[in-house]
Amino acid sequence: MTPVSGVLVVDKPQGITSHGVVARVRRLAGTRKVGHAGTLDPMATGVLVIGVGRATRLLGQLTLHDKRYLATVRLGQETSTEDADGEVTATHGAPEVTEPDVRAAAVPFLGEIDQVPSAVSAIKVDGVRSYRRVRSGEDVVLPARRVTISRLDVGTLTPAVASDGTPVVDVELDVECSSGTYIRALARDLGDALGVGGHLTALRRTRVGPFTLDDSRLGPDLDVPGIPDDAWLTPAAAATRCLPSLTVDAEEAAAVAHGRALSHQLEGVTAVIGPAGTLLALYRPAGDRAVPDTVFVDGEGQ
Repeated sequence: MTPVSGVLVVDKPQGITSHGVVARVRRLAGTRKVGHAGTLDPMATGVLVIGVGRATRLLGQLTLHDKRYLATVRLGQETSTEDADGEVTATHGAPEVTEPDVRAAAVPFLGEIDQVPSAVSAIKVDGVRSYRRVRSGEDVVLPARRVTISRLDVGTLTPAVASDGTPVVDVELDVECSSGTYIRALARDLGDALGVGGHLTALRRTRVGPFTLDDSRLGPDLDVPGIPDDAWLTPAAAATRCLPSLTVDAEEAAAVAHGRALSHQLEGVTAVIGPAGTLLALYRPAGDRAVPDTVFVDGEGQ
């Protein structure tokens, strides 16, 4: 039988929204309680972590993890959406751009940087998604936010000719970054740094925290009769891959079920595992004690 809750790692196909994937999983799992840990644009493919049932309570923690992407940036053109789905707004060409130029321009983006998110992002401005404001004709400029890019490897450069005849260069990037980093914005900023403009033409997310494409047993074909049994990660399995864990005895498990503090010193949010190996709760440090952050009262997964 399909578990009432668990985590799925989906290899999202191109051309579908993250919300569309959630809708399909709702149908396959037979429940409306489904969410995801970090949006992928319709153009993008790759790792989309889905929570089902009470495992949706884990998604807030999963969203905070770093991510890895394989991206292709087209240098020489700018678009309205900073990716290939938008209209070309400026054409500069990039016939003189070389691999050493790109590598040198990429260096300042490593480490902690202030990045201005794409205006067509899902960030809310006065309660309204930024992309909705842009589509309604507003000129939106979002404030910069601090992000970390821990890896920015420049791969193959391929000279190409755009549909309008402009000589461009397609650059492959391997990026590891903190949550909240926009790869479209990185493509835009890299193009600006080179003085030729740029936009994202392909994006594949290969990792979210500890979850990689190797963990996916669902997708890119989501038109399947059901979710394979081996696609499910129990809440305990998912939580202990992402967080430190604490295994408690029956007496402490009863205290957890009632939301009581525990006499343990924790370093951060911790998965509390019961005697049967199920996820009971997430606890956080409070001085020399641990207090509940999220409680799965009945010992989730039993």
